[in-house]
Order: sequence, then C-alpha cells, then structure tokens
Amino acid sequence: MKKLSALFYFLIFLFINETLARKNPRICSSSCGDLPNISYPFRLKEDPAACGDPDFELSCENNKTIMNFHGGLYYVKRISYDDHTVHVADVNLANGRCSLPYRSLSMKEVQLDARYPGLVNFNYSYALNYVRCFNNISDLGYSRVPCLSGNISHVYVNITGYSSLSSYDIPKSCKVIATAPVFYEETVQQYPPYETVLKMQESGFQMTWSVECRDCRAMDRGCVYKSRDTTFLFKCEEEYDYYADFRLIYTVFAAVWLTAIIGFVRFILLPLVVFAFILHKYFSTRKKIDVREESSQTQQPWTPERYNYPDILAMSNNFKDKIGQGCFGTVYKGQLPGGCSIAAKMLGSFKVKEEIFINEVSRISRIHHPNVVPILGFFSERSKHALVYQYMPNGSLYGNSHSFSWEKLHEIALGTAQGLEFLHGGSDGCSVIHLDIKPQNILLDENFIPKISDFCLAKLFPKKHDFMSLYATSETIGYMAPELISRNFGDVSCKSDVYSFGMVLLELASGRRNVDVDAINSSKVHFPSWVYELNERGDLELENITKSDAIIARKLFIIGLWCTQTQASDRPSMTRVVQMLQGNIDDLEMPPKPVSFSLNICVTEPESDSPKEMLIPKSMERST
Repeated sequence: MKKLSALFYFLIFLFINETLARKNPRICSSSCGDLPNISYPFRLKEDPAACGDPDFELSCENNKTIMNFHGGLYYVKRISYDDHTVHVADVNLANGRCSLPYRSLSMKEVQLDARYPGLVNFNYSYALNYVRCFNNISDLGYSRVPCLSGNISHVYVNITGYSSLSSYDIPKSCKVIATAPVFYEETVQQYPPYETVLKMQESGFQMTWSVECRDCRAMDRGCVYKSRDTTFLFKCEEEYDYYADFRLIYTVFAAVWLTAIIGFVRFILLPLVVFAFILHKYFSTRKKIDVREESSQTQQPWTPERYNYPDILAMSNNFKDKIGQGCFGTVYKGQLPGGCSIAAKMLGSFKVKEEIFINEVSRISRIHHPNVVPILGFFSERSKHALVYQYMPNGSLYGNSHSFSWEKLHEIALGTAQGLEFLHGGSDGCSVIHLDIKPQNILLDENFIPKISDFCLAKLFPKKHDFMSLYATSETIGYMAPELISRNFGDVSCKSDVYSFGMVLLELASGRRNVDVDAINSSKVHFPSWVYELNERGDLELENITKSDAIIARKLFIIGLWCTQTQASDRPSMTRVVQMLQGNIDDLEMPPKPVSFSLNICVTEPESDSPKEMLIPKSMERST
C-alpha cells in the first residue's frame, strides 16, 4: 500500500511539473552560433516540447540559426525581445554572393503572415526585383547580374520602394523571376551600382513578430498595433460581425430574385442561360487560341549559354584543377568572369549531330529543382562537347557519408529521392531516366543539400554503345539494375533508377558501422542478400547507437532492400520511396529476400566503415 501511495504522489509531481513548464515557456532558453539567447516564443527543433511556440520554430545547422519562412531558408541574424523584431537574410544572398534568392518572397506574403504582422520601418524597406531578359536593356534603373547573364539571356535586378514592381515597368522581352525584400538604412542612389545591390542582398530584412496577432487572426479578428513607451503591444479588435448587415441584405435580395425567377425560368431564363453558355464557351476558346498564337510568336525558348573552346579553356584555367572523373568524361573546376565558381565537364569523344546535341542540352537545362544540379552552359564543336554546371563546394557523397550524423544521412537520402521523383515526373509517368545514380553523382552544395548531377548524359551518347560498354570500366557497374546488364530481366525504366538508389541507401546504412565479415562463409556475396541475412541473424549491430539513430538506420536498410528487388515490378516508385522515407518505420514491412542475379553479380564483402566495392559480374571480375 505504501508503494502505491508513493507512486501516486510521484505521478502527481510529474504532472504538476509538466503543467508548469507548459504554462511558463519563457524559462526555456537555447543558443546557436551568434544567437546566445533563443527564448519564447522562439525555439529550436531539438528543444523540449514545452519550450517556445511551434509556430516560431527555428533550426541550428552548421552553427547557424535557420528560419523556414514560406518555403525559403533564412539566416537569423538577430532577435530583439524588446521591440519584437527579427532580422533575417536569405541563405543564398547572406554572404554577398552573386545569386538568386533561395525562394522568391514578396512584401505581400510577409504582410499576410499572422505571426509577423509587417516589415520594420517602411522608409528603409525595399524590394529587389530580378528579371530575365533576352535582349540587353539600357535602363539605368536595372543593374546587370554578371554570374547569371550570358550571350543568350541576361539577368538584371531592379530596386523599388515598399510597393512591388508593376507589369508596366518591366521592359519588353523581360519577365520577373524572383523578388526579395531588404532592409537598408544607408542612402540609396537613384541608379545604384551592382556593388550596392550585393550589400542590400546581404543586409536581409526585419519583421515584427507577435504571438498575440497570430492568436487574433486565428479567431478571425483583426490585430491592432499599439505602442506604449518602448514596449510593442498588439491586441485584438473588438469582436464585431462586420458582415451581418451584408448577409441580411443578401438574404432579402436572394429571396426576391428566387421568387421572380420561378415565374418565367421555363420560358425565358433557361433559353437565355443556354445561349449565354454557348457564347461564353466560343469566346473563351477563341481567346485561348489567340493567346497561344501570340505567345508562340513572341516567346523565345530559353537555352543555356553557349561557349567556344577558348572560353572553356579560360574558365577552367587550362584544365589545371581536375575534380572528378566518370564514365562520361572529366570534370574541372573553373570560374566565370563574374567570379562565380563552375564545374566544366568535358564529355568523351562521340559523333552526334550538333543540332541534336544542342536540342537535348536545351531540354535538360530547363529542368529546375532544389535537388538537381542546374546546367549553366555548354560547348559543342565536332566531336568535342562540354557541359558547364554550378559548382558544388562540398564535393560528392562518395567518401563523405561517414562524416555525417544519421539524421543528416536521412536528410540527404530524402533530398536525393525527391530530386529523382521530380526527374521521373512524380506519379504522372516516367519523364527522365537518369541511368547513372551513384554516390559520385550526388553532389553537396555549401549547405550540404544533395543535388543530382549527370542526368540524361547516357541519352547523348550514340545508341550503338550499350549500357555495358558505357559503364563496364567504371564504378557505375555496382549500381546498375539487372535489366541494364541483360534484357532477360525486362525493359529499362524508371525502376532502374530506383534499384541504383536502393544500392546507395544500403551503402549509406552499412557504411556507418563496423560489420562482422567473419560471419560470412563465402568471400563474395550478393550485397542486398548479404544485408538481408545480417538482419535475419540480428547482426546489424544497431544497439551501440541511440534509439533514434537506430530507427533511421533500420529504415534505410528496409527501403534499400525494397528498392533492390530483382524484378522491377516488385520495386516501389520514387514517389512511394519518398513517402516511405517521410513516414513511420512501424508502417514499413520487410520485403521478400532478394534473389541473386542469374549473371552471378557479386560484391566483395565490406572491410571498413565505408564499403565502396562495386557489384561486378563474375565474367568481369579480376583474378585474385
């Protein structure tokens, strides 16, 4: 009885503590980088649930405080709890780099957010409007963005006050591609140079924040700003139904209208409605046809920058800085005249009509996604070809995965899956097949966000080169689906990329731990089968890591085994893979045991924390 009483009082004590913590969230405080005191209503992701307000959640990445605001990522430079302001800067613009914003953000979007009632001090608030033009413009109000401009198209930035740029102010052949608000206290010249634009980009912008405003608008009531001394206060408007009179008038009008229509609807109104509908459909169709014809006459298809061979030599410093080698060519680091770093990939020699090459490059250059490396330009002359990409400062996933936490590995896997899902066209079909998914083609930008490279390159090579002849001498063989090696396994499809991605997942998971190679009887095994057998025997050795890390590792193993099923029909689509990565591990079932290929494709057993051995057909293995 005494034990039951003690347990009862202990539970009451825990309940009271939890209640007090939720009622007093201000006692929580966190820090990240230059922000030493992150407190209510703000909180970090890893803070206890009782700390701060979930609507004001921040994250700490690489010792930088990050705010996810309307889909964009912003560095939090300062939080003032005295005047209720927060100072943020776009992650792509914060370091004074020549770049577009991470996401276009208008003044109106900021105003409509209930958590942040408005910008601070409209006198110092500006909007940077980025426009792409297919002709040079001489308007002094537009500054040219050098790293995003070329011979075919040009990117300019225009500075406006609090109001946004109207369509009448945009020069012909130009369109707005991005907008970014900034807060800049220095005097801005009438026609500022681009250096001033870079400073304004780096300055970011300031917003007021208010939990009270958020709560007011949640109750469909307006938020009134009141300032008392130096304290910034917000309160809800008095509750009043502004629409009551309007609803009464509308009800009376509707009653009269319905009464009148009943009398002659059968003889007058119905024929008029039918006739009006026919006219509406006719003129709507005619208008769409006219707009389509006008668009086809005026719109010019966007193509990437075309360079000549001396340009490639100059940008790559005569090919001195080699940063990669693959089955399609060699990659060199370079720099554009404006200072932006690029990666120039010199493709292997092959004969293809120049028109076909340019059309294919133009097509794939229009593929834009946060997890796909953008193509900036190209070179084509006889049998020499090159592609110019945006440079990824943190290299590729190859050889880097051991340095990441399990949570970061999961983020990289999810980002890569979302990029592949975009290439495949989501659930609508199979638009683009990559055919060369491997860690070397998963690059990492300055924020370690994964970006897929080298998509569609296999399509550029002549069809007389089959997949084996293209990949047999490279590391790619280890990630090839069975149908890429032999058509006896079926046709090549988007499921071929799913298999390669599954192999990457299995390597990420197994590369994070020491494996017991002595438990394997043979010296060479089928990699997915080997992983499956480890799991059946309980030898994955996940007990030495935290519970949350073990969940992530096991999730990667299970999804990787689903993706590497021998039959393509048994593999999930990339849309399903993304859902599995985002879902709960309890919803995942173990797949059937993988079936070894009839070609006896094997892999050397991992001997370190980062196994890099490839899947090699026995006919291609070197004698040992």
